[in-house]
Amino acid sequence: MKFKITIILIIGLLVVSCGEYEKLLKSTDYELKKNKVKEYFDEGQFAKASELLGQVLMRYRASEEAEELSWMAAQSYYGMKDYILAASEFRNFADMYPYSPHAEEANFLAALCDYYLAPRAELDQEYTRNAIEGFNLFIGRFPTSQRVDEAQKYIEILRERLVEKSYLSAKLYYDMKQYKAAVTALSNSLEQFPVTKYREEMMYFKLSSLFLYAENSVADKQMERYQATLDDYYSFHEEFPNSVYSKEVSRIYETTARILNLTSDN
Repeated sequence: MKFKITIILIIGLLVVSCGEYEKLLKSTDYELKKNKVKEYFDEGQFAKASELLGQVLMRYRASEEAEELSWMAAQSYYGMKDYILAASEFRNFADMYPYSPHAEEANFLAALCDYYLAPRAELDQEYTRNAIEGFNLFIGRFPTSQRVDEAQKYIEILRERLVEKSYLSAKLYYDMKQYKAAVTALSNSLEQFPVTKYREEMMYFKLSSLFLYAENSVADKQMERYQATLDDYYSFHEEFPNSVYSKEVSRIYETTARILNLTSDN
């Protein structure tokens, strides 16, 4: 019985609270709304704070309180995990109030929002690139910040995602047996990202693509393309003499060397 009474009381309080909030939204007392924004914000009720800020901000845009209200607007979107709007608000805040005590955090959080929006490597990486640009901008503007190391770590994570995206896109050509396109894509990836955990795999798939491209070429083009395979083999073998792909790489070398009338002593 006590439990039922408690539930009824809670529901009653919620109904009253919602009713009061609806009245507040319709009110023309902007001073009251502004004070309630701060109250809701401090309580972590970001959705209510954000909705009220939509009404209040324009009213106080030219006042001394505009900066703090704009900061709460950005923080409210962030608190709701609406990272698209939060990133936009943080950037607007940083541009409008570059000397604010919140400017450093605004720049950092704008980039962090893009970091949270960045999808897995298979998908479009616009947010990943935006986040990298944002963190680099943050480091450039606040080189002595205590969050520089954190920003650099995020950049490394994001950069590796771009590498993975590049690698997966290039390997897709290989899987589709489009070996010429695979060679081009893998070469571009290796040039753009020379230091990466995917380097051995990319170099192997490039070598294999060169070999298979030569193997499937017309007769008058084969010798030239097998020579390109041999050149790439030496580069791979020098860098990864104990590669996990050693068995397959040796087979590629032996076949290529035989066709080019070389010894197979590698």
